[in-house]
Amino acid sequence: MGILVVQTYVVKPEKQEEYKAFLQRWLQFMKENPKEVEEIKSTKMFTQTIGGVFGGIVEMLEFNSLSDIDKYMQKAFKNKEHMKLDKEQELFTVPGTRSISIWSPLEL
Repeated sequence: MGILVVQTYVVKPEKQEEYKAFLQRWLQFMKENPKEVEEIKSTKMFTQTIGGVFGGIVEMLEFNSLSDIDKYMQKAFKNKEHMKLDKEQELFTVPGTRSISIWSPLEL
């Protein structure tokens, strides 16, 4: 298992449908720009659903190493389309709910 960048946040209730459309655009960006995301080994998303309404989101991006995370971030900051998508994501998020952490496997 590689190193995980884990991001959590809450989507505004009134923005849930727009957020789903945003995710489709993000996936399309990844598909159309493989060089921009080549360091990402895998990606997973989870949502907490209560009464058919989702809100809490957990995103996990897997990388082989910390240097791969750095390479990915350097490219992201230079790519206008990528940065536009990052800014747009903020429109859907409840302020103060975003958390980003890096998890690495525990070697026993």
